[in-house]
Amino acid sequence: MKNEMKIYVENIGEYISLKEGTNLKEATEIVFKEKHKKYLGAKINNEVFNLNKMAEDGMSINFLTIEDTDGYRIYTRTISAVFIMACKSIIPNKTVRIEHFLGEGLYASFEKDYSITFKKVKEIQDKMDEIIKSDIPIIRQKMSKETAMKVFEEYNYIDKIRLFNTLDRIDIDVYDIGGHIDTYHGFLAPSTGYLEIFELKYYYPGILILFSGMNSNYKLPEFKELKKLSKVFKEANDWGDILDLAYIGSLNEKIINGGIGEVIGISEALHEKKIANIADKICEDEDLHLVLIAGPSSSGKTTFSKRLEMQLKVNGKKPISISVDNYFVDREKTPLNEDGSYNFETIDAIDLESLNEDLVKLLEGEEIELPKFNFITGKREKSGKKLKIDKSNPIIVEGIHSLNPKMTSYIPEKNKYKIYISALTQLNIDAHNRIPTTDARLVRRIVRDIKYRGIDATKTLEMWAGVRAGEEKYIFPFQEEADIMFNSALVYELAVLKKHIKPLLEEIDSNNIYYGEAKKLLKFLEYFVDIENEDLIPPNSILREFIGKTAFDIH
Repeated sequence: MKNEMKIYVENIGEYISLKEGTNLKEATEIVFKEKHKKYLGAKINNEVFNLNKMAEDGMSINFLTIEDTDGYRIYTRTISAVFIMACKSIIPNKTVRIEHFLGEGLYASFEKDYSITFKKVKEIQDKMDEIIKSDIPIIRQKMSKETAMKVFEEYNYIDKIRLFNTLDRIDIDVYDIGGHIDTYHGFLAPSTGYLEIFELKYYYPGILILFSGMNSNYKLPEFKELKKLSKVFKEANDWGDILDLAYIGSLNEKIINGGIGEVIGISEALHEKKIANIADKICEDEDLHLVLIAGPSSSGKTTFSKRLEMQLKVNGKKPISISVDNYFVDREKTPLNEDGSYNFETIDAIDLESLNEDLVKLLEGEEIELPKFNFITGKREKSGKKLKIDKSNPIIVEGIHSLNPKMTSYIPEKNKYKIYISALTQLNIDAHNRIPTTDARLVRRIVRDIKYRGIDATKTLEMWAGVRAGEEKYIFPFQEEADIMFNSALVYELAVLKKHIKPLLEEIDSNNIYYGEAKKLLKFLEYFVDIENEDLIPPNSILREFIGKTAFDIH
């Protein structure tokens, strides 16, 4: 073949020959033939690219599908883009907002004065089908900031104008889809025809976009109602709208204009008010003796527990706290993962019988000696710490399995108050680009791990997939069991965490398998203006658990 080059396709474990000037999209058509539209992007030297990139001789390429994390992100953005196009066609005078995932569905809403109708949902779905069948090319291009701003003004994208007015950019990456111009954080598929099965679900006052997930074998997932989680998200979004803090641009403006002190003060006061209200509810019910706190990694459970203790003391209570970690079974009894490693995430890694017996003794007024788990020897030992309380004082138990009924099966449900805590950020990049809650928690964890656990960013990123898998299996299925949910996100926190995490991520080079993830986080954090003065953050803030100078002895 004249002007031939070779690339190695990791998906099939073979070299293939291509003509010079072939792009990655054309390569997928050659390699995967009629199934090429399952391949949404590519990973080369640990970095993600869209399929318009030109192939080069000697490249080793892993083509991404919806079953890959990065491929799933591309699919999610692309279906969001098609949904936005359809909405603009059907409801041209209303701004649509891509807000957050709610279980398996991506929730979208419109301007607060507009509620979608059942009929409009069907019209939008039909329009999306039309756009997908038309297989419209999706073209990524650079546009001068001046030109882009004029386009945003024409489209009434005020949130994008406010954002880019606070950033020092010469040009802006935009996507052109059949003449519709928009910005998306990250790559999209090469054309609208790459989308497959999806369904819109009427979810007043907005819409849920249901589509294939990473593990759903290209089928629609079953939707499960999450009433409590939905209400927490709505409350956060309403709060952001009221304070004009729904998008990064408005936050940046307040930082630049010297108004961030008030934002921090209001955010922290809201947390304190909600924790105080939770303490009041616990104290109002004489039957509540056991306070159970659960939540995913880096949600701020430890600081929340300490602040709740303080508020209970304000109400005249003398709570005690028990760490589930001290009830791990001895190492040799720990269940194993498929690869033979210890599975510390499963509830079966906890000596449930001993934990329940101790809780019952405490509730009956007996004295117990708390165990202490020695993580070096892998054995549970005596701690010498004795505990005894009277029935009027609550026991606080914090752990990932706390909402699982198995963990406290000896205790009647009427004696339990269950709290679910997570960082459900109310802030998004703009109306069309959301901030995943998992990314916000990952940033928190990377900063905390290096500061307090001696774990570098690479190791945290390496562990994150296992942490997330444990959350999906052991935490999220029980979140609706909670009596109340607490949102630990602080609208200003990423503007603080940016300077802490940036040097850690910049140390990860292209030879590291987590280079793409590090680069993605760095590009995302570029949207934020730094908050330099951390003295504004109170010592009891949940954010202090991650950046330091906390008022509590928790590390």
